[in-house]
Amino acid sequence: MWDLSPPKPVKLICGILACDAEALDAARRRLEAELGTMDMVSEVWPFDLTGYYAQQAGPEILRQFAAFAERIDPGRLAEIKHTTNRLERELAADLGRPWPRPVNFDPGLIEPSKLVLASTKNFAHRIYIGDGMYAEVTLIYVRGTWESFPFTFPDFKSGRYDAFLTQVRQRLIEQTKRKEDKP
Repeated sequence: MWDLSPPKPVKLICGILACDAEALDAARRRLEAELGTMDMVSEVWPFDLTGYYAQQAGPEILRQFAAFAERIDPGRLAEIKHTTNRLERELAADLGRPWPRPVNFDPGLIEPSKLVLASTKNFAHRIYIGDGMYAEVTLIYVRGTWESFPFTFPDFKSGRYDAFLTQVRQRLIEQTKRKEDKP
């Protein structure tokens, strides 16, 4: 109809790529200081399904995800991507690694039906979200499983993150129910 309603709060998630374990620890600390308390942190995986970031972060990149306790307005995604870009630059200067981008942040949102990731780059499957940023639906949640698209990054397409993403999705649903139950 003609009435507009505000979007439901979503779960903020951030993928982290790091050149080594020390950089990964530093990245998590900086994210938490800037974006708030993390309520879920994934295991660490090798980022080995593509060599795309090897020139920027070295040959043995690590991947981890963090989800944040506070649900957020999805309209903040561009702002958050600017924050994580600034943190990447700061960490590159502070860590003193031989690679130009020893930490890479991929902030995104989890809703019950999808995972959305922010990007600075436009492409056919991305939508402009303002302030120089784009977003893409990377995965959708259908009948109890995460499904990918032809453009989905190989590591997300592999399914290795699905269990963690499902846990984050479930936490969001529980948080939403608790908020809706209150008067």
